[in-house]
Amino acid sequence: MNILHIINSVSPVGGGPIEGIKQLRASMVADGHRVEIASLDPPDAPFLKQNQLPVYPLGPSKLGYAFSRRFIPWLRANRTRYDAVIVNGIWQFHSFGAWSALRNTNTPYVLFTHGMLDPWFKKQYPLKHLKKWIYWAWAEYRVLRDAQAVLFTCEEERVLARESFWLYRCKEVVVNFGTAGPEGDLEAERQELLTRYPELKGKKLALFMGRIHPKKGCDLLIEAFANVFGQNPEWHLVIAGPDQVGWQKKLQQRAQHLDVATRITWTGMLNGTLKWGALRSAEIFVLPSHQENFGIVVAEALASGTPVLISNKVNIWREIQTDRAGMVADDTLAGTCKLLRTYLHIGAQEKSAFRQSARECFKQRFEIHKAAKSLHSVLAGVTGLN
Repeated sequence: MNILHIINSVSPVGGGPIEGIKQLRASMVADGHRVEIASLDPPDAPFLKQNQLPVYPLGPSKLGYAFSRRFIPWLRANRTRYDAVIVNGIWQFHSFGAWSALRNTNTPYVLFTHGMLDPWFKKQYPLKHLKKWIYWAWAEYRVLRDAQAVLFTCEEERVLARESFWLYRCKEVVVNFGTAGPEGDLEAERQELLTRYPELKGKKLALFMGRIHPKKGCDLLIEAFANVFGQNPEWHLVIAGPDQVGWQKKLQQRAQHLDVATRITWTGMLNGTLKWGALRSAEIFVLPSHQENFGIVVAEALASGTPVLISNKVNIWREIQTDRAGMVADDTLAGTCKLLRTYLHIGAQEKSAFRQSARECFKQRFEIHKAAKSLHSVLAGVTGLN
């Protein structure tokens, strides 16, 4: 099967969606499919040379909406090369452009919303939601309505999407989603991490990995770390991720005020062996997010055998709780403190059981080959091809 993924950008700072595409592509190519990507990136974007993906960069795009004059003509001219198109994300030009190019043709498309219909955004940003409502009525509503399938990565995401806009109609399908597990040498990865960050040697690591953004609850984590581990010097907090909104300086000032600044390491975005070294060295992975559709990095932590301590706003929290692969609490300071305090006081045997359960949860629910087969099943139903 010939498949085209469409996404606004393949930049790695985009987080889960592009990482999911990379992992799904690798698995599906291994099964004999051809998978390419179209984005609205400028052709000279430096990350295009680094990721080694077959990308058609159809930018540069303009404004926050990421409009590109090249995109619709290119897709109309090339659509017959593909058996199916997968649109990743909404609210920017690539989704409406895909609908405009493919409507009334025999080239089917399916859509991953990637959590962008979560009602949290409506509550948190009411003015922005009003603008989106105007755009929804004449654009994105039709994108969802005419898709052969709208794909949700868990049941929680599907249910929440229905609460976003009253004008909502689509063919809902819940599919597996996931990532690949670590393949490198554990000790080599750990040693590379400790060589880069020697202050981590001999410490128990609590790890946050993701964008430094208010919705991720980084402030809650720093406050809770100081509250629970402030008098416990063997624990160290690692915050790994890009500072996309300029929030890190304020968080560092707060850590200084709480007297834990020297016990927090800010690594920026980690990739490759450094990323896996951090995930596999951590005692716990903590994500007190206020909104998280799936969380590829949560699945990566599970694959590493690292218990995940997450809020109940991470949409796969029910699966984590059912499999006892970690702990779940409210996305509040009290909830985050409860996560850390509960883990701190459980015994060694129970901690070992958590690590084993984390690996099993990943294998049974989020391993990339299962996700690829689930997506292929949907595409086969849409196209009539195998």
